[in-house]
Amino acid sequence: MSSPIQLKINLTEELQDLLESKASKFGVPLTQYVKHVLMKDVENEEYPVFRASEETERAAKEALDQINKAVTSRSFFKQLHNDR
Repeated sequence: MSSPIQLKINLTEELQDLLESKASKFGVPLTQYVKHVLMKDVENEEYPVFRASEETERAAKEALDQINKAVTSRSFFKQLHNDR
């Protein structure tokens, strides 16, 4: 899950008043109401999924095939130090 971001928007006084009025009807803060409106707007949208390139898929398969050769960073740096 990605980290939340903070979004700053400028509203006219009229729009702010309208949104605050709607938020108060639900008994929630303005920010929570705006988040709700945004979520309702995109609730039926599909999150875009992109296919990896053939090169990326090949590299991933190769890495998975060689996972038994993986080393921990500690053992890597220990070996590096011992090779001096």
